[in-house]
Amino acid sequence: MLEIAHEHRGAARRKRTPEGVFLTQTQAASSEHQGALAASEEARRRLEIILGELRRDRFGAKSEKLRPDQYHLPLEDVEIAQGILDAAQERAEAVIQGRSRNAPDHGSHRNRGCLPAHLPRVERIIEPVSTLCPCGCGAMTKIGEDVSQRLDVIPAQWRMLVTRRPKYICRRCSGPVVQAHAPEHVVPGGLPTEAAIAHVIVSKFGDHTPFYRQAEIYARQGIRLDRATLGNWSGRACFHLQPIADHMRDHLAMADRLFMDETKAPVLDPGRGQTKKFS
Repeated sequence: MLEIAHEHRGAARRKRTPEGVFLTQTQAASSEHQGALAASEEARRRLEIILGELRRDRFGAKSEKLRPDQYHLPLEDVEIAQGILDAAQERAEAVIQGRSRNAPDHGSHRNRGCLPAHLPRVERIIEPVSTLCPCGCGAMTKIGEDVSQRLDVIPAQWRMLVTRRPKYICRRCSGPVVQAHAPEHVVPGGLPTEAAIAHVIVSKFGDHTPFYRQAEIYARQGIRLDRATLGNWSGRACFHLQPIADHMRDHLAMADRLFMDETKAPVLDPGRGQTKKFS
């Protein structure tokens, strides 16, 4: 027992030495490197599976081929897998080179030139824990800075628009009560504002997001709206927008020539569980 205790104390002393600290750091870096390589290998395997599916769709039997409206799905998976592979390789390189994962990468500037100049800039300054010289000389002098720009987003925020219409009366006479008229709404006495209905319509007809998917998106933000309600709002809005559509149709009918896109698109065919061509 005494010999075992002496061995433990000797091992503890060796760990406290510079050689022991270096060995511990090396083992930790090696373990992190192995994890990064494993992640990279998993991403590579996923890419091979996706490419195999694409080859099967291109050269396989007709029954195994994808529909034209599903071509973008494997391509999106390829892009996601490529992102995983890039992140894993960057992690492995950072471990090998011994630099921090948060260090700025001056070699990658993808899509930087596509950001519009009118986007608002929100700056934040990250100062060191202390700007005093460790040697006790006093405050250090700023000689420069590293600047990085990243694309940020503020998710759509729902809010309650509270409208108050005060009532006024003259206390010196028996005059009538004065109050502003209530504004007209697309849904009289209903919940949505015109901006909320416009958002639903654009998501439905502009972004091709069905009502049930919109309901799921809103539910994640704590807003419980069923599909029938969203459809009713859109129908009421279409009724009020009909004069504009009629005016646009009359204006187009006055033209000598009309150009249109006759490409057919697949749409759902309720009752059959299939799609039909719509132009």
